[in-house]
Amino acid sequence: MSLTEHLLRPLLSTSAGRPLITHYDDAVGSRIELSVATLANWAAKTANWLVEEFDVEPGDEVAVDLPAHWQTAGVLFGAWWCGAHVVGVADASTAAVAFVGPDADGSPARDTAVVALDPLGRGLSTPAADGTFDYLNEARACGDDFSPLLPIDGDTPALLGTTCDDLLARARDRATALGIGDGDRVYSTRDWTLPDGVVDALLAPVVAGAHVVQVTHPDPARAQAHRDAERTTVELP
Repeated sequence: MSLTEHLLRPLLSTSAGRPLITHYDDAVGSRIELSVATLANWAAKTANWLVEEFDVEPGDEVAVDLPAHWQTAGVLFGAWWCGAHVVGVADASTAAVAFVGPDADGSPARDTAVVALDPLGRGLSTPAADGTFDYLNEARACGDDFSPLLPIDGDTPALLGTTCDDLLARARDRATALGIGDGDRVYSTRDWTLPDGVVDALLAPVVAGAHVVQVTHPDPARAQAHRDAERTTVELP
C-alpha cells in the first residue's frame, strides 16, 4: 500500500470533510483551506497525470523543488500515491519529471512541470515554455479517483531512499517527539525541505490526525492573528 493510502484512506472513511491543511501566504495575503477530500482529489489528479503523461511506476524518481504550499502537498501525495520516489532537484537528471516553481530556471530532468503556486489554483498566467508543462492546468483535467495499476510494497523508496514503511514510521516517531497528537492544530512556518521539513511539518501532523496550519513568507506582525484565528495548539520549533 502506498504512503498516501496509509495516510489518507483512514481519514477519507471517517472525516473526509474536515480541514486538513490551512495555508497562508503572507506575501499575497491569501488563506486557503483544504479538506481531507480536497487534498485527496488533488493527489488523485496528480497521480493520474504522472502515470498517464510520464508512465511513472513504483520506484520511479520524481523530483520536487517547491516551497511549503497547498499545491506542494497535492504534488507530494500524488507522487506517493502512484509509488513514485521523491528526490530533490539536484538528483533530477534521472527523474521522470521535476516539479518546480514559476521562478525556477528549469531543471536537469528530461521533463519539467511548473507549479504556478497561485493562491486560487489557477495555472500559469502565460503559456508554459517549450519543453515544460503547466502542472495545474494539465493535472486538473485528470481523474478525481486513483487506483494504482501496480502493487506498491512497503519497501518501495518514497523519499530520498527511505522506504514507504520506514517513512511512515519516521513520521510517527517525529509526531511523538514534537508533541503532536490527534486533533491538534499545528502552526508552522517551516519550509518543506527534503526530507526533514516535509516529515516534521507535513507528514508528522497528518499521521497523528492533526490539522496543519502552514504559513509561507511569514509576516511576524500577522503571526498572533493567525494563531488566534486558527486556534492552534502546537507550534513547531
